[in-house]
Order: sequence, then structure tokens, then C-alpha cells
Amino acid sequence: MYHHSVSLNGRVAAVTGASSGIGLEAARALAREGVAVVLGARREDRLARAVAEIRAAGGRAEAVAMDVTNEADVVRLVARAREAFGALDIMICNAGFGYYGAVDEMPSEIMRRMMDVNFMGTFYGARAALPVFRAQQRGHLIIVSSIAGRRGIPHMSGYCATKCAQAGFAESLRSEFVGTDIHVSAVFPVSTDTEFKGAMERDFGHRVSGLGPKQDVAQVAAAIVQCVRRPRAEVYPHATSRALAVLNALAPALTDRMVRKYGRRRVVTPSPGGRQST
Repeated sequence: MYHHSVSLNGRVAAVTGASSGIGLEAARALAREGVAVVLGARREDRLARAVAEIRAAGGRAEAVAMDVTNEADVVRLVARAREAFGALDIMICNAGFGYYGAVDEMPSEIMRRMMDVNFMGTFYGARAALPVFRAQQRGHLIIVSSIAGRRGIPHMSGYCATKCAQAGFAESLRSEFVGTDIHVSAVFPVSTDTEFKGAMERDFGHRVSGLGPKQDVAQVAAAIVQCVRRPRAEVYPHATSRALAVLNALAPALTDRMVRKYGRRRVVTPSPGGRQST
């Protein structure tokens, strides 16, 4: 932890990928702490239910139907936060998806889409929020990466590349704002119980299992709230997962063998086109 604790009550946050998973749970957790939240995602019905739930619990919430690959949509998300609540203090770039498979069997259009959603969505979020933060001389950009952004895992090379890009992006921005009240944090969850795997099965016809550590979505959301309260450079919601990043720096070849042994496995399911994945 490298900054003093700040009050959350009355702050305003925008969250991408907020219709489910980490984004939704983070929005709920922030709202319970008095943060006004603006939820951004593509699924309007999910957004409407989430906003109604947060309001029913006494929180303040708005929603914007948007696609993080469209920069104008991300700008609208930030604008909505300022229109509805008069400010933007926290920008959480969370939207993302993954693909499991060898690089030579991954369609190039999926890789392009994954880079657009996972990295360019983060880039657009930073571009929309940072001018606001600069003008008010404070703000907090939180980028939800993955432990795969600190150590690549087998058969998820494309996903890992996008998450490494997020981590490098966060490091560079963080160094630009050293000594100011503009903070940049990267969050590195391990495998989390969200719709991530279900979406992979729905869209690509295979699901993934693994022996590595797992965590609950509420654990990740709590770590994000704590980071907002007391900004820090990197957040590892599963505390021992930081050791993987350290081990990889010290003994990469050993780590190669370890992640291969305990990494994810693809489970055979019918693909959307009726083919079998192996």
C-alpha cells in the first residue's frame, strides 16, 4: 500500500463489463460503501436489473448500454457519470473475454476481437477518464487484468497477451502520475467464478477446467473496494498468487513446467456448429 486511506462516500465510479461477474459485484460493493455507480455493458436487460437492485438496497446507480470496442460509447459512459452525479472519481476497466486453444487453431478474427475488447476497451476507458482526472487533479483508474497477465498459461496465448498488454499499460500510466493524486492500479485475479467459462463454452463450443487456485467473485470485488479506499499499484485478490509472478521472474523454466502441470484443460463439448472440441 502506497497511499493513505480515502473516504468512499460520495465518490462516483464508472464500471465496464458491469452486467455480470467481477464488474457487477464490484459495482454492488462500491454502492454499499456510498459510491454512486454507473454500469456499462451491452446487455440492457441485465443492466436494468442491476440498477434496480442497487437502488432498492439504498444505493445510487445509473446504466449505459455500450460496447467497449466503440470509443464513443466509452466516452458516453464517462459523460453519463458526470451528468448524473456531477463527477467521475473512479474508472474501472473490467470488460473482457477469453479463448482456449493453440495459437495455430485460434481464428485470427477472434484474436482481433479479444484485443479490441480486453485491451482497446481499457485504452478507451483511460482516454475517456484521464482528461477528467487531470482537470480535477485527482482520480483512480483501475484495470482488471488477470494473473495470466503476469504469467502466461498454456493454450491461452492470445488471452494472456491481452492481459500482459493491460499490465504494461497500467505500469506506464502509473509512472506518469507518480507524486500526484491520480492513481492507476492493476488487479490480477486468479480463476474466478463468473460467466467467463460459460461464455467460452457458449461462443466457442468448449469449456475449461483446471487444478489451479480459484476464488469467489465477492473476494475480487472486496479487493477492488479496498484498493479504492487505499490505492495501491497492484492487487492480488488471491494473496498467494503473487508468488507465481515472483517465481516466474526468478525461475521461468521451472514455472513453465508448473503451469503446464496445473494449468487449464479443455473439456470436450459440442461446438456451436455441431463439431466436437478436444
